[in-house]
Amino acid sequence: MKYETKLIRVLNKEPVWPPPLWLMRQAGRYLPEYRELRAKAGSFWALCNSPELATEVTLQPIRRFGFDAAIIFSDILTIPVALGCPVTLVEGEGPRLTPVTNVAGFNLDRAHWKQALAPAYETLKRVRQGLGPETTLIGFAGAPWTLATYLAAGRGGDEQKSAKLWGYREPKSFSALLDILGDCVAFHLINQLEAGADTVQIFESWASGLPAHAFARWVVGPTKKIVAQIRTVHPKAKIIGFPRASTLAGYELYAKETGVDAISLDTSAPLTWAKDVLSKQVALQGNLDPIALIAGGKALDESVDEILAALRGTPFIFNLGHGILQETPLAHVAQLIGRVRGAG
Repeated sequence: MKYETKLIRVLNKEPVWPPPLWLMRQAGRYLPEYRELRAKAGSFWALCNSPELATEVTLQPIRRFGFDAAIIFSDILTIPVALGCPVTLVEGEGPRLTPVTNVAGFNLDRAHWKQALAPAYETLKRVRQGLGPETTLIGFAGAPWTLATYLAAGRGGDEQKSAKLWGYREPKSFSALLDILGDCVAFHLINQLEAGADTVQIFESWASGLPAHAFARWVVGPTKKIVAQIRTVHPKAKIIGFPRASTLAGYELYAKETGVDAISLDTSAPLTWAKDVLSKQVALQGNLDPIALIAGGKALDESVDEILAALRGTPFIFNLGHGILQETPLAHVAQLIGRVRGAG
């Protein structure tokens, strides 16, 4: 059963005040209870692939802070794994993959995809049972361009060079890669909605620094296809896009063309512009600087107040401009929540 939560009301373009609040990476390393469970699990992948443990991690920040949404504990690199590209997580360095230079060898069997991605679906079912009707459940996946950067480079981080070279030198082959990734992402998000997610977010973490024509071809086009595939199965599905650190023209094109219901803004996006331009087409989400959250005190209060003042009267979800950082004090998260929910 789907509930009309505050967050879903915003995705239906209804202004809600105070705005609903959740934080990207809210289930993670800043929480002592997460670090304790992570140590017991032995590895990050063990947490992701255990529905029991992933459910517990997803619910931890809801129990502690009462956020308006829970986002499933998983990882964007489950998609390459489902496609037959193993991922190794190196402590202190991040993910490692065998670099991909062509589209041969991908596992395109959807039955295999469903089996490989099944832990996420079971986790969603369990989390839904552990949430009250007022809390939105969010599923997610990485976007094709971002996943392509990992596959082409064989590692994580903002490493676009290998993917860009592939796209420039062999545009047909690279387009085929994006299509394969997009099909798997759409499949995954559709199944997450069917497993209990109320909405899904598409993370385009490495959208910055692309020329306009490349952004249109490699970011906007594949995302538009994913949204269309989802809506073919779930016409009323609510979808949030996060084209992190796009140009203003990029954000505007993304809002106009992709069909998402909301755009999550990175830290540098100007809010007056976003309200005047983007909010005519989509709801907005964002965009507190995660460093301001670490700083706390007056700096945090002023940063929160500036966002609230800029976006009052707009369909808006309060969030960060990127994920919460490990060294964030718990007291500052509580300060943030109090400031947002106490907004008059």
